[in-house]
Amino acid sequence: MASKTVYKIIFHNQNKVYEIYAHQLNQSAMLGFIEIEDLIFGERSSVVIDPAEEKLQAEFSGVKRAFVPLHSVIRIDEVEKEGTNRILETSGGDGNVTPFPSPIYTPTKDSN
Repeated sequence: MASKTVYKIIFHNQNKVYEIYAHQLNQSAMLGFIEIEDLIFGERSSVVIDPAEEKLQAEFSGVKRAFVPLHSVIRIDEVEKEGTNRILETSGGDGNVTPFPSPIYTPTKDSN
């Protein structure tokens, strides 16, 4: 039996860096987004509980498909096996300031 492809997606979300694993990753029909499906959450032992992964699992519970803006994506890797999902705090900066997203495509002066 062939194993499923596993992707590691790292992206910014609300002044935090999310690292999640999924089986399906596509370019979205909505311009400027990637589509993440079939999220992978580790079936770890019930004795050891990872609070970061529990938080992510609660945040994405009931989510069939997640759409992430392209300008938020840091990196996407195809990996051999899944790792631990986690949320990392970004260092520096003011937590109350959110940068305004810049457009991916800017119109030219010749377009009318």
